[in-house]
Amino acid sequence: MNRIALVTGANQGMGKQVAKELVSDGVAVFVGSRDLARGEKAAAEIGDGATALQLDVTDAASIARAAERIQGEAGRLDLLVNNAGISTTRTDVQDMEMLRALSKPSVVPLDEVRAVWEVNVFGALAVCQAMLPLLRKSSDARIVNVTSAQGSLTTMADPAFPFHPTFEPVYSASKTALNAVTLSMMIELEATDIKVNLVSPGFANTALVKFEGTESVEDACREVVRVARLGPDGPTG
Repeated sequence: MNRIALVTGANQGMGKQVAKELVSDGVAVFVGSRDLARGEKAAAEIGDGATALQLDVTDAASIARAAERIQGEAGRLDLLVNNAGISTTRTDVQDMEMLRALSKPSVVPLDEVRAVWEVNVFGALAVCQAMLPLLRKSSDARIVNVTSAQGSLTTMADPAFPFHPTFEPVYSASKTALNAVTLSMMIELEATDIKVNLVSPGFANTALVKFEGTESVEDACREVVRVARLGPDGPTG
């Protein structure tokens, strides 16, 4: 029986690559995309096995409709990859250096912090809550939340770490919060058959980092794909 997966933010970048690799394994993948037309284009490029799904992780009605559609078309969900994420809502940012300067805790507008957290933290939790009834219907369910090394307090607090100066309350701290939210999910679900994993990918060369990443999308998402492919005996928590 084919596995059924949902990858959020899958119309481009790492999400699209994860969806593509899962489809190549024979997984039926719902390609979550805020903009349905972009999702349909991505699904067509991925090929048979990919289905575009309108999903805005900041919109409760959109999430509910997505869950209803998966229920109607597949009846369950075996794999949820919470990949959707943003680093800024600004359209005037030319590069990462400028973004970091604008994201310092002393100057960043609180509305910008809220908007990024809305996607990266609350969006992931909202999607988990909506998809949990579908995951409970699977005999081999797994949630994979995509985080970032930027979110690790231990790593970022080390003055010797090259990215130590770049920790900020917008994207970095949103990933710290996602780590905490994921731990709470792990604790709630540890007595169930639903596995929960938190994965930090490589530094992908995507729009998220103004295409200043050091790794190809294929290389950067390798760990996300590896964990998404884990079977019922794979680790959790």
